[in-house]
Amino acid sequence: MSQPVLTRRLLRALPLTPALALLLLFLGGPIAYCAWIAFTDLQLTGQAHSSFVGFANFRRAFHDDAFLNAVWLTLVFTVVSSLVGQNTLGLALAALMRRASKPVRTLTGGIVITAWVLPEVVAGFLLYAFFRREGTLNAILDLLHLPSQNWLFTLPILAVSFANVWRGTAFSMLVYSAALDEIPDEIEESAEVDGAGGWRRMWHITLPMIRRSIGTNLMLNTLQTLSVFGLIWVMTRGGPGDRSQTLPLFMYEQAFQNSMIGYGTAVALLLLLVGSLFSVVYMRLLRTEV
Repeated sequence: MSQPVLTRRLLRALPLTPALALLLLFLGGPIAYCAWIAFTDLQLTGQAHSSFVGFANFRRAFHDDAFLNAVWLTLVFTVVSSLVGQNTLGLALAALMRRASKPVRTLTGGIVITAWVLPEVVAGFLLYAFFRREGTLNAILDLLHLPSQNWLFTLPILAVSFANVWRGTAFSMLVYSAALDEIPDEIEESAEVDGAGGWRRMWHITLPMIRRSIGTNLMLNTLQTLSVFGLIWVMTRGGPGDRSQTLPLFMYEQAFQNSMIGYGTAVALLLLLVGSLFSVVYMRLLRTEV
């Protein structure tokens, strides 16, 4: 590479230097420090010094039944509430609102977005009041003479999954609404004239044309769902027992309740690795569609 070309490239990259420095300082720095802590036996017990323990924390995690249970519940929570719930419901709402009248679109959009903009703690209390033994859901079931139950005790992971769907569907709805608006009306009108029904138009025309939006939405929803903490903590605190304890709650318990900062940080790095793997998969899928 010639010197003038190298000089021009360095000059073009110069405006990015402050942003890169801030990223390294406030993002790369904490991640590197956490990575170091994960290889130590640091505790919140007033110990004077911590020791380097290598991969002991990671080996402990993979031999810990509670950690494996948290991994399984995290996958269930992510698949049910994000990959299936938010994604499917968001697409359905966007498709229905596209054909609805303006008052219906305004009312529906307002209700769905209100759930999204509520603080996570407030949303958690609302859903706790909905699912608790004396809550709204059981009151409705009793009114209909249907059997009721303590949903937060019998089906805790499904209850918090539904809560996450209720709170996060608005994002998917907005993404898909923008994607559907980009589809020319002439294409769907031509398919309708050719005799294609609603489901066939959706499967063969709409979904292929918004596949990049679907991939982007799935990636962002998955990463957000993997880090959900406050909603589950307010509703169940990971209980009863550990039946709704996802990885963020397990990490918090180990680090701040059991005072094992090193072990908790190792779990946090594993959660970061899971999110990175999901991101790589989605990015490769998106790249194949270019």
